[in-house]
Amino acid sequence: MTDLRPKRLDLAALASDACAVVPTRDRPEALGRCLAALRASADGIGERLALVVADDGSSDAAAVGAVAARHGAELLRLGGSGPAAARNAGARASSRQVVMFCDDDCEPAPRWAERMLRSLDAGREVVAGRTVSPQGARAPLRAGQAITNSLLLGTLRSLGARVGFAPSCNLALRRRVLERVEFDESFPSAAGEDRDWCERLAAAGIAIGYEPRALIVHSPAVTLRGFLRQQWGYGRGGARYRRAGHGRHPAPPGFWRELMGAGRREGPAVSALLLAAQLATAGGALAEAIEARNRG
Repeated sequence: MTDLRPKRLDLAALASDACAVVPTRDRPEALGRCLAALRASADGIGERLALVVADDGSSDAAAVGAVAARHGAELLRLGGSGPAAARNAGARASSRQVVMFCDDDCEPAPRWAERMLRSLDAGREVVAGRTVSPQGARAPLRAGQAITNSLLLGTLRSLGARVGFAPSCNLALRRRVLERVEFDESFPSAAGEDRDWCERLAAAGIAIGYEPRALIVHSPAVTLRGFLRQQWGYGRGGARYRRAGHGRHPAPPGFWRELMGAGRREGPAVSALLLAAQLATAGGALAEAIEARNRG
């Protein structure tokens, strides 16, 4: 009897048809670490993985260009339209049929790309990995990561199955998905644009798979003041996200349970920051609502 099941591609073939897009701005040293880790994460065949750096208006463009060249990455020069536009432009720059997204302050762990590619090869259209803070990270960084992870885990339907939200720093997908649902470039910053994209994926009937073994270490340079400013921005982005679609809620079911659990695990300092973050987020959402009303 003829076996009509689709043939599984080997890892080399998968990597040869994949690109990794990294939006960046003014962080050449972090970008270098990210690109090196991306190469290493494809289990020995990283040279087959195309790298695309979307420089979104860096002040020292030459430094970013030197880092991209050193790692064999294609370089795009953009005008500072934000990470949503940078991701779209980076994906359009390559004709490869698998697109992976990673941020410049992230370092994929060994086998990250391999695991993402194999998860797509198993039949998924979009896959999200697991993102963590580095060991010994300060409280603001751990608090920020706890909030993002709580959004993801709060939507997890079953272990290793589907999520309703995935941060854009740890994604892999088929090109045909972006041809149907691109990132909304009207979002000016890294705040709410990934939630909006995930919501529109769900509306289009496209599920996001979850591969917790595909690990990325996220190491943003976050101070206490920067953390609160970031959460204020997330509040504004969240308000734009809700305004962009009817029936959208501030947080998915399960978010608060996950967030409280993260606070207990991380200790009093992080718990206090998680509370402060909610106040900052609410303030940002209110400021955005007032400005939107004044704009008419």
